[in-house]
Amino acid sequence: MKLFFGIPTRNPSVYINPHHTLKQYHRRAKMAFICEGKNSWPELVGADGDVAAATIECENSNVNAIVVLEGTSVPLDFRCDRVWVWVNDEEEVVKEPKIG
Repeated sequence: MKLFFGIPTRNPSVYINPHHTLKQYHRRAKMAFICEGKNSWPELVGADGDVAAATIECENSNVNAIVVLEGTSVPLDFRCDRVWVWVNDEEEVVKEPKIG
């Protein structure tokens, strides 16, 4: 088994995207191993933002779901207790909400 960016893998080409940075791989590893509970909600894309935020907080009591308008600047630090819920002008979720 080889180590690539500190991640064990048998075939790095299967798992590694050359456009990702070391920081992005460490972020992914943190999310998978440190954060408790459900960490993504792809089924909420297209839903109302406030309903999506309530659903997320109901399904994972460790997070605070924050509804933000697409294009808004937000902190880029990784946090297990935060989920950005990206919405458009019609308040519909436009991106898969994920812990971060």
